[in-house]
Amino acid sequence: MTDKSNETMQLSILALDTCTESCSAAVSHQGATYSEQADAPREHSQRLLPMVKSVLSEANLALQDVDVIAYGRGPGSFTGIRICTSITQGLALGQELPVIGISTLAAMAQSAIEEGACQVLAAIDARMGEVYWGQYIAVDGLATLVNEEVVSAPEAIVLSLDLTLPVVACGTGFDAYPQILEQAPNMSICEKAKFPEAKYMLALARDGVSKGHSTTVDELTPVYLRDTVTWQKLPGRE
Repeated sequence: MTDKSNETMQLSILALDTCTESCSAAVSHQGATYSEQADAPREHSQRLLPMVKSVLSEANLALQDVDVIAYGRGPGSFTGIRICTSITQGLALGQELPVIGISTLAAMAQSAIEEGACQVLAAIDARMGEVYWGQYIAVDGLATLVNEEVVSAPEAIVLSLDLTLPVVACGTGFDAYPQILEQAPNMSICEKAKFPEAKYMLALARDGVSKGHSTTVDELTPVYLRDTVTWQKLPGRE
């Protein structure tokens, strides 16, 4: 293991996500993980900061002791992404901490991979007859994107995975459009990975930092996939 890899393993990382119905925070510190999660789609802005304080307290860390903040960058609920990025900005600006955006789809895939999956199709219900989706393979235990993340009608999904091998499905897209499961003969659902969760962002964040993908908070970049103008056509929809 290189010195840089050793340095990355020693990082204290705070992760947070509110991009879907799930709200979660997690800390990785000295080889241990501390996390909290709740399904509270209308309470993200009230729930997240107390969760952050709780996991930092469990890890015996102050915010200034954190090396980098990993944030759920989307895709997902427009409002949820805005909450996550704005709270990340507030936390990072005060301490001048670097940040790294983690895909919600990748976090879901990582959860499935840590349960033993080798190929994953992650899909989030995007409303308006569409899904946000991405396909992933496990590479050294990490969810690795194949091609790109897409928003499309479910029938427009085209897989590039090895369909002779099992494919694990995760996300609310399969609740809304169960016909997606017909995309592969060996596709099964991982219910545990239905929503992204901050603790599964930690390994992805560590890998991303080692590859130089962290940024200043001024370069924080949410990913909506869908043009924000589209959201404005549906008042009250997320």
